[in-house]
Amino acid sequence: MRYKLICCDVFMRMACLAIANTSNIIDPEFTELGAHENSSRLREILQKKIDDADKTGLYDAILLGYGLCGNSTAGLKARNTPLVIPRAHDCCTIFLGSKEKFLEYFKDNLSAQWSSIGYMERSSDYLRNTDTGKLLGLDKDYEELVEKYGEENAKYIWETLHPEYNNDEFIYIYIPEFEKLRYPEKAKSVAAKDNKTFKLLKGDMRIINDLINGKWNENDFLIVPPGKEIKAVYDNDRVISI
Repeated sequence: MRYKLICCDVFMRMACLAIANTSNIIDPEFTELGAHENSSRLREILQKKIDDADKTGLYDAILLGYGLCGNSTAGLKARNTPLVIPRAHDCCTIFLGSKEKFLEYFKDNLSAQWSSIGYMERSSDYLRNTDTGKLLGLDKDYEELVEKYGEENAKYIWETLHPEYNNDEFIYIYIPEFEKLRYPEKAKSVAAKDNKTFKLLKGDMRIINDLINGKWNENDFLIVPPGKEIKAVYDNDRVISI
């Protein structure tokens, strides 16, 4: 099978390793890390790349190496070629290898700060906030929630989305395949310099590997048929739909 991969360059090492080990033919293209900070702009960039790949008629599917990513992928349309995208709010789930692992580690702090190899290599700001909290309302102030949901509901939402947690923690998600690069040690040094407690979590290549190898189970991936578009669900199960 021949696939076009359009992917955030935060996954470049992982994607390139998976490409090197797959029997599929993969034509990769990467977008700049942090582009999703302007979600509308990234959506435009991605749609153009999707359309350009679709026009070639070369591909059995177009693979997207992104999550919902601040709504950047919501609204993306499949033309004549199916799109395949992980069911993930952001790259944290993809680094960990599953939605279940993300909830296990971050359910009590959906806006926790963390880092991984892509950020250590390709960003001057090593720490990354998850987008899940933002998508579920953590970026709204209390008055906005009152206006939208009413006083009683706003109070419940605010208390649910803003639990007390330790801001002095540096979480690093390491990928075993790249241990020899010693990024966990570098991350630990950064944590010490910033007087933060260092926490190491084991990541997993599974989602990236399955994306590139065409193993698209319904729990982990959304397949968007020709003529359909990606829609955000804003839950922790499906995440996205068509």
